[in-house]
Amino acid sequence: MEIPAGLTVLVSKDKVTVSKGADSLEHYYDSSKVKVAVEAGKVSFAPIGKQGRRVKSALCTAEAHVRNMILGLATPYSKKLSLVYAHFPVTVEVKGSDVFIKNFLGEKLARKARIAGKTKVKVAGQDITVEGPSKDDVGQTANNIAKATRITNKDIRVFQDGIYYA
Repeated sequence: MEIPAGLTVLVSKDKVTVSKGADSLEHYYDSSKVKVAVEAGKVSFAPIGKQGRRVKSALCTAEAHVRNMILGLATPYSKKLSLVYAHFPVTVEVKGSDVFIKNFLGEKLARKARIAGKTKVKVAGQDITVEGPSKDDVGQTANNIAKATRITNKDIRVFQDGIYYA
């Protein structure tokens, strides 16, 4: 796998670190099944021992994570969410590493969703954009926000308020 210009990849015993300037991402892999090496601007992955399905799975997983880190630092991943409400006007605020959803279904307490990693959340009206260099953290943050507005003990055909993937 080629390393683009401006990115550096460091490999230690069981950790791969990809960095670009001040931003860096790291991934731990199973060093008993996979050998990762950086040579002449390329990252190479090699299986250790008998190549069964577990070794192949660990190899492909490590390769996919490093590829996602390289792509995420080159151009950040983003997900778009949409706020939908019919009954009560809902407001969304970002404070620190939490997203607060206020007045959802007229509730007095705000619902809270956690922001994972170095992900940034931007709210513009009814559109919510989740951006960041880590594919895992962006997906987890978007899911935390969508899941915070899950409706229980009501008919979901009537109460269709919530935050959904756009």
